[in-house]
Amino acid sequence: MTSRGYTQGMKTAVSVPNHVFERAEHLARREGRSRSDVYSAALREYIARHSPDEVTATLDRVVEDVAGDDDAFASVAARAVLEGTEW
Repeated sequence: MTSRGYTQGMKTAVSVPNHVFERAEHLARREGRSRSDVYSAALREYIARHSPDEVTATLDRVVEDVAGDDDAFASVAARAVLEGTEW
């Protein structure tokens, strides 16, 4: 459980639209988390989603995990999905 109160780390001031602030406050109350925890989690997720190196590393780990599986049907199906996906 996350303790309420002072959080160790860098303090910074940011401006967010009122509707975003209100939704973040509601989420923090609902989950029993601090505002700092909610904003930190959101920023970590955003950074991870926009970091090509982290995406590549995650995909590499998945490939390593399933590399031993030589399922022809799965390979054909995966290729079809990937070819139909807009990158």
